[in-house]
Amino acid sequence: MNTIYFVGAGPGDPDLITVKGNNLLMRADLLIYAGSLVNPDLVARSPAPEKYDSWGMKLPEMVALMREAALAGKRVVRLHSGDPSLYGAIVEQIAELERDGIAVEVVPGVSSMFGAAAALKTQFTLRGVSESVIVTRPAGATLEKDMIAEFSRSGATMVVFLGTEHLEAVVAKVECPPETPAAVVYHATWPDQKVVVGTVADIAAKARAAGIERSALIIIGGVVDAARSGYVNSDLYG
Repeated sequence: MNTIYFVGAGPGDPDLITVKGNNLLMRADLLIYAGSLVNPDLVARSPAPEKYDSWGMKLPEMVALMREAALAGKRVVRLHSGDPSLYGAIVEQIAELERDGIAVEVVPGVSSMFGAAAALKTQFTLRGVSESVIVTRPAGATLEKDMIAEFSRSGATMVVFLGTEHLEAVVAKVECPPETPAAVVYHATWPDQKVVVGTVADIAAKARAAGIERSALIIIGGVVDAARSGYVNSDLYG
């Protein structure tokens, strides 16, 4: 029986998968990937004879597929987008597999939030601006209540996942000055990446004008406009 590997595919650019993740991808007997969230070039790169798109699969179906392959001695790679620890829904899969005595290993990946920071040419923690990062999501079909208003009062950098469809509602909840810098990054590191920069007051209108309706991250805080943020040089270069 082989270990099942949960691998972070990275944010989009197929070259941003880790070396370890890529090596596993190239040795997989069965690949089950997270639909259109994973770059199809990565799926095509794998010589695995069995490949399955997990979009629309129920948890029992997915787990059964992986379990049977592992018990048959096949190397199974479960390819998640970004880093699987952020909104990756891996814990329930792992719990089912480990209940059956199947070994699991998680291989981290580059999160889309880091791809977004790279696109903005900034850093989420910036001396004199923000020493903390809050990662969150808005309420919606699968979350009854969020804490966006409370988090926004802290002055920390906020990275909002799964919020593009609710962009207007997100910025309406934010309790920081309307001139606070904000950005929306669509498909970070993909060839069709779009970066829209503005303020809390106008970012929703700017993003919609750019045609962004889904698959984007919302970043709020002074680090979005680092040049004007009044940051302090790091002691690293002192």
